[in-house]
Amino acid sequence: MLKIANLALLVLFPVAWFAPLLYAGLLPLFGLSEISIISGLQSLWKSDVVLALLVSFFAIFAPVMKSVGTALIQFRLASPRLLPALHIMGKLAMADVFLIALYIVVVKGVGLGRVETGWGLYLFSALVLGQIAITFLFERQRKAAKAS
Repeated sequence: MLKIANLALLVLFPVAWFAPLLYAGLLPLFGLSEISIISGLQSLWKSDVVLALLVSFFAIFAPVMKSVGTALIQFRLASPRLLPALHIMGKLAMADVFLIALYIVVVKGVGLGRVETGWGLYLFSALVLGQIAITFLFERQRKAAKAS
């Protein structure tokens, strides 16, 4: 069951990348623009390449590398010694959720803009947390099988 859940993440993460993370507008009078991970990255590439690379790593590469690495271990195609590195990947992916939440708090605190969270933020957060849970349960399963 954990194998299927982990492989499902590889399908669901791309959905989360295109889903609306938040809706933002300059003032309450103007309409809100939909912002997704992909649209945010497109804007960042034009203005700040270093930040775009960081967000690309946190939001796209870290979660995918963790799921692929976990799948390789689950199907016995890679060594379980990769697990500590996969833990780090999960924490890096969670950093992206933190950055988005921080952006929302800052914009709302300034009072000039209007920000509403979109369903994609909840989806992406749930996927990252689900990925952490899958890895935790998989390790518990491995240790129990090893002990018996």
